Amino acid sequence: MRNTLRITTAALATGALALGLTACGGDSESDPDAPLKVAASPVPHAEILDFVKDELADKAGLKLDVREFTDYVTPNTATESGDVDANYFQNQPYLDDFNKKNNTHIVPVVTVHFEPLGLYSEKEKKADQLSKGATIALPNDTVNEARALKLLDANGVIELKDGVGNEATPKDIAKNPRGVKFKELEAAQVARSLKDVDAAVVNGNYAIEAGLKPAEDALVLETDENNPYGNFLAVKKGNEDDPRVKKLAKLLTSPEVKKFIKDKYAGSVISVG
Repeated sequence: MRNTLRITTAALATGALALGLTACGGDSESDPDAPLKVAASPVPHAEILDFVKDELADKAGLKLDVREFTDYVTPNTATESGDVDANYFQNQPYLDDFNKKNNTHIVPVVTVHFEPLGLYSEKEKKADQLSKGATIALPNDTVNEARALKLLDANGVIELKDGVGNEATPKDIAKNPRGVKFKELEAAQVARSLKDVDAAVVNGNYAIEAGLKPAEDALVLETDENNPYGNFLAVKKGNEDDPRVKKLAKLLTSPEVKKFIKDKYAGSVISVG
């Protein structure tokens, strides 16, 4: 039975963003019997955590308090401040960029799944048939924008300059044969823009939330081969050895969770390992 607390960006904005940042050490006095508060994106992260909570946690002696967030910022600031104990929503390039820019000390614990980024359109049937001057919506955070541009590069829509990394922007495009234009939006808004643009590169979790099926609906989709964008359970540095975190890490990589991901998401979310 789903019993999840949903939190919008504003709900913890005041408390979580006013961090009063401390040194790296986590809370070594955590009560091992208290519920583990985990911040997560609604889909698929909170759904996966709810499966663990409903089907596996009791037997493992773990109490879970799943808290849904609809943005990519507050889960990390809430973890840093101690409002939550852990989060599950992000990948390593995004976390590296976030820690650098915000002086936070979040570290990964275990990688659970991969959500392929995809190009979607309500107007075009194939990526190589995008019209001249088409407008493509992109997520505007540093890592996901670069990831989106790399997807377009890999599929011949544009060509990026040599050596461009995880901070690529439209300014790093070397060739744009179709003269496509870009509309940069907050990641959660990109899927909603599909009616207003010719195509959009959408994060996997937001695509699923919007009713899209990445494995079926995407014009082009990232491959999971050698992909650095696996999503993981993360904590503030110093809390990796919390016994509750270790229990959750083990459950999230269990055969039961792998089967749940395969059955529920049918290739739109792919378990790792």
